[in-house]
Amino acid sequence: MISNVRGIRAIYLFEMARFGRTFWTSLMLPVITTALYFVVFGSAIGGRMAEVGGVPYGAFIVPGLMMLTMFTESISNASFGIYMPKWTGTIYEMLSAPLSPLETVIAYVGAAATKSVIIGSIIFATAHLFVDVQVAHPLLMALFMILMAVTFCLFGFIIGVWAQSFEQLQVIPLLIVYPLTFLGGAFYSLDMLPAAWRTVTLFNPVVYLISGFRWTFFGQGDVAIEVSMGAVAFFFALCLGVIFWVFRTGYRLKN
Repeated sequence: MISNVRGIRAIYLFEMARFGRTFWTSLMLPVITTALYFVVFGSAIGGRMAEVGGVPYGAFIVPGLMMLTMFTESISNASFGIYMPKWTGTIYEMLSAPLSPLETVIAYVGAAATKSVIIGSIIFATAHLFVDVQVAHPLLMALFMILMAVTFCLFGFIIGVWAQSFEQLQVIPLLIVYPLTFLGGAFYSLDMLPAAWRTVTLFNPVVYLISGFRWTFFGQGDVAIEVSMGAVAFFFALCLGVIFWVFRTGYRLKN
């Protein structure tokens, strides 16, 4: 039950204000990164591989590039947002405030997801400077992008609660999420892999997320869109379940 809208708004605006203080850095970084990816992958590789599944290679990598950045941004924004109150000790004031666990999660995850969607939109706009990207299902693409941002922000929230140092905040994004994204078909199709490697890659959960997002662009993906949506829904529900357990037990929040 949501009753303290003012409390949600206060935390949300505080987190967005922190984003606003580094707005130009946050704005220029994805623009520069996107440009570099198109120079390296679009020109160097795209010059040798014109199309993938009938889609120009430059356009083909856009969904993967958006997801690659949004995964890491969602996790880092949400984890940092909840870790800082733990680090400064203000987490106890928040826990004693008239905010329910649901309201707390909505505030922190909502702000982190907003930042992530903004950055994803910037990457999408920047990509149009290099290639012509046509979106087959624009409404579904926007909904999928928001759902992905919220889901990975929930995952980042869990990491922020779990982490006990700034180093631990970077462990899972850098050592697990980033490699899985590169190996999940962000810049290539699974059909390009040998049969044995294709079977192994299907055990990578990121494959289903990237494939579903790519389907909203081109109407095709490495796996069926129903399977992709099911994978996102499962991960979303799993993260909600873990967060519910965290607040119920006070795991690394109250001690």
